[in-house]
Amino acid sequence: MPKTIVDVGNCDMDHASLQMMLDANFEVELVRAHSAEEALKLIRSGNVDLVLINRKLDRDQADGVELIERVKGEPELAATPCMLISNFEESQQQAIDAGAERGFGKRQLDDAATRERLAKLLA
Repeated sequence: MPKTIVDVGNCDMDHASLQMMLDANFEVELVRAHSAEEALKLIRSGNVDLVLINRKLDRDQADGVELIERVKGEPELAATPCMLISNFEESQQQAIDAGAERGFGKRQLDDAATRERLAKLLA
């Protein structure tokens, strides 16, 4: 049975790259959200295995770490794994401090380490 991943705030090109990498390595359904509110609605459905959040959301430039803080701050959502997509180590650390799993940057999309991090959550 495929795992459900919510992709939050990635542009069309980055979403397509993420979809290709995930399809090549995992049995997943990738659902897209462009805003924090769309993402929260999907997460609240209770059928989400992982949330991948861009550092800056594509439509409104909202902060991805703030969305992680919102997810982790709601008791019924807090157990939902989140990862930040960012090449910036400082942003990754902020996301971890907010309760996220270590994420990855777009430049690391095809790295073995990225696949290993994802496999721990999608196995």
